[in-house]
Amino acid sequence: MPDVRNCKRCGRIFNYIGGRPICHDCKKQDEEEFKKVKEYLYEHPKASILEVSNVLEISVQKIKSYLREGRLEIVGNDGNLILECEKCGRSITTGRFCNECSRELSEGFKSSAEEISKSASGDTDKKKPAGMGMKYLNKYEKWNPEK
Repeated sequence: MPDVRNCKRCGRIFNYIGGRPICHDCKKQDEEEFKKVKEYLYEHPKASILEVSNVLEISVQKIKSYLREGRLEIVGNDGNLILECEKCGRSITTGRFCNECSRELSEGFKSSAEEISKSASGDTDKKKPAGMGMKYLNKYEKWNPEK
């Protein structure tokens, strides 16, 4: 069944297939604006976020979103005040997390995945409660609580 949503930017209805919840037209416009930013930075390395925003008439917030997505990086500005790690608050140049927090999060995900894998393969000492489990349900068959 398709996942139909309203675009967060323009409000139009679209078939959501993952990623940012915006329609195809808004994604296309976003890519065109990113291309302009990329080309401007190629011609004007080390331009400030305000300069890029003013010259290209693209919001600072949108440029920040490109930085958060890891598509742009702040260079030559020690201790920038534009981006901060979402976990610890340190100044960063791209993405959402500093290297230390990224490593910490990655290790946490890895250990959680290993625990899940162990429990799924039965390598755990914990016993499953009697009567607990799962089974396949035929989605075309009507549910009958008396079965």
